[in-house]
Amino acid sequence: MGSPRTVLVSPERLPGWVDRFAAGNGGLVSTSGHDAETLSRGGMVLRGANGCVAELYPPREAPDPGSGVNLSVAGLIASATSEDPIGLLLVRRGGYAAGVAEAGKLIVSKTGTKYVQSRTAAGGWSQQRFARRRANQASGLADAAATHAARLFGEHPPGSLQLGGDRTLAAETLANPVLRRFQSLPQLRFLVVPDPRLDILKQAAVDARSIRITISDPEASA
Repeated sequence: MGSPRTVLVSPERLPGWVDRFAAGNGGLVSTSGHDAETLSRGGMVLRGANGCVAELYPPREAPDPGSGVNLSVAGLIASATSEDPIGLLLVRRGGYAAGVAEAGKLIVSKTGTKYVQSRTAAGGWSQQRFARRRANQASGLADAAATHAARLFGEHPPGSLQLGGDRTLAAETLANPVLRRFQSLPQLRFLVVPDPRLDILKQAAVDARSIRITISDPEASA
C-alpha cells in the first residue's frame, strides 16, 4: 500500500469526490467488514477495485465508539452541516487566532502575536533558566489566547470547538479557567496549521466542517 495522504473535502463537494474516486479506481468493491477501527470512529471506508483505499471521517469523533454512526455519504454530510456555530482556537509558538464560524465563514475573530523563544541545546543552569523563561512566555501566550477566546465565545456561544496548531499549547489554552464553561463542548478533529493569522483562521473555518479523507494508493506491481 502506498504512503497515505490526507485531504479535506467540504460536505457540498463530497458526493462528486466519491463519484470521481470510484471512476478513477475501477469502481468500488465491498469492504468485507474489515474496517472496524474506522467504523468505530464514525467513519466509512471506500475501496477501489485497483486496491486504492479511502477512509472518510466526519469533523467530529463518534460520540459512542462502536455505535456505527455516519456509515454513509449522506450521514457524513449530515454530520458536517450542523448549523451550530463552531468556536475556533488556534495556538502556536508566537501567535494565536480565535473566532467563531457559521457555515464555514467567520462571524467574529481575533488574532495576535506573542514571543516565545525557540528551544536551545544549552545545558546546566543556563538551560534551566531558559526553560523557565520559555515556559513563562508560553503561559503568557496561552493566557492571552484564552482571554480573547472567552470573550468571543461568550458573545457568540459555539456548539463545538475546533482546536489547532500546537497540541500542547492548545490544550493549555483551553484548560484556562476563563474557558471553563466551554471545556465540555464537543471537539472536532485537531487541525494542523501554520502560524495562526487571519487567513489561516478563515481557512480553519472552512476546514472545521470538512470531511477528513485519508487515501492509501495501491502497491505498485513488481
